[in-house]
Amino acid sequence: MKTLRAEDKIIQNVKRVHLIGIGGSGMCPLAEILHSKGYILTGSDNNESDPLKRIKALGIKVYMGHSAENVKDAQLVIYSAAISEENPEIVEAKRLGIPLMERSHMLGALTRYYDNVIGVCGTHGKTTVSSMITHILILNKQNPTAVIGGKLPLINSNGVAGDSDTMVCESCEFVDTFLQLSPDKAVLLNIDNDHLDYFKTMDNLVNSFSKFVNMASLCFVNGDDELCLKATENCSQYMTYGLENTNDFYAENIESGKFGFCFDVMYRGEKLTRLNMHIPGKHNIYNGLAGFAVCYSEGIAPHDIAEALESFTGAGRRFEFLGEYNGFTLADDYAHHPTEIKATLSAAKELNYNNVIAVFQPFTFSRTALLKDEFIEALSIADKVILTPIMGSREVNTYNIYSEDIAKELKNAVVVDGFENIADEIIKTAEENDIVITMGGGDIYKAAHIVQEKLG
Repeated sequence: MKTLRAEDKIIQNVKRVHLIGIGGSGMCPLAEILHSKGYILTGSDNNESDPLKRIKALGIKVYMGHSAENVKDAQLVIYSAAISEENPEIVEAKRLGIPLMERSHMLGALTRYYDNVIGVCGTHGKTTVSSMITHILILNKQNPTAVIGGKLPLINSNGVAGDSDTMVCESCEFVDTFLQLSPDKAVLLNIDNDHLDYFKTMDNLVNSFSKFVNMASLCFVNGDDELCLKATENCSQYMTYGLENTNDFYAENIESGKFGFCFDVMYRGEKLTRLNMHIPGKHNIYNGLAGFAVCYSEGIAPHDIAEALESFTGAGRRFEFLGEYNGFTLADDYAHHPTEIKATLSAAKELNYNNVIAVFQPFTFSRTALLKDEFIEALSIADKVILTPIMGSREVNTYNIYSEDIAKELKNAVVVDGFENIADEIIKTAEENDIVITMGGGDIYKAAHIVQEKLG
């Protein structure tokens, strides 16, 4: 057992736990883990969803809507960062003196109850690599617990409660939430200029990743990324992976396959196996190597890792193929940063389509203003671009930035408001053997679903 923090001990002394927003992608896996450990759970949510159906199927009592009554029997209330302090359940918990714990703190506490926590961090690819590792471990009967930022098709969920001491945990740097966790093995994928509204400088961002990886006893690091190497320079033990043969794990004999790249996995000069990736894009060579390195360190045979990876077709909203409609292919992707957009669109360009049509929803005014030129450069890879107005989320537009500022710098771009109108624009624009990719960190996927409904 790891050393517990003061707030961790509360979960040793309670039995009845209430989760506000229990159907959320981050809350649902927590509920499953707590349920598997014997806690008596209740939860509340405003919207029906697939995760909520999964929670209800476990026999957990779920209240639709938020009410002070919902927390009356709870000994602990867990809430996500998206829940307002004015929420009636939070107000009532405070009035009754019921302890409150934010989701990231609860996840951190749970990591200290597992002996082998694999924390996957980095600006891009966390969900894909967390999903890969979980997929490989499950298929090799390792029975991990996992908390992932997207849906893993193998389990049709964002997480799973296993019965081993291994926990795979997607570890997000946003407002330093990953510093709540206690990883035993850390995976550092890349470091890019995101969340600078919080971190202010790249040095601060690198320092934050350094704090995270130094909590682990072993780190797997992208050896081709200078900032990653800088963040891990004081780690007691780390292994590198990448395309350069100076790394511990590296790729050789890379070929483009039907669904993604194929390559030999080399370990310090020795060929271990050949991987046939079923997710497109050069960036997924790195992701595949990272997932392989971790699972190899877990004692899984190279050919068993390769076989499992061959059946991995991606996490939900990570270059997720949705189907073919009117002769064009429809896909959806979570890409919301220029580097991710560039990777996704470049991967699409490598496939055999006539035109790549990007449907992008900019997310937050600060990011859009800060990275406007980079967004323009990334989106210019597409043959045609459909933009939505900027989704402000938690922000006010004090930056005087608009989607039209991006569209006017692109050759073939329009700004369309409303998912119904966007769906109509997609249907009007896309031709046979084109690929349409809806992209963004918000709810742009709804436009893709409307296209499916109209043409399905």
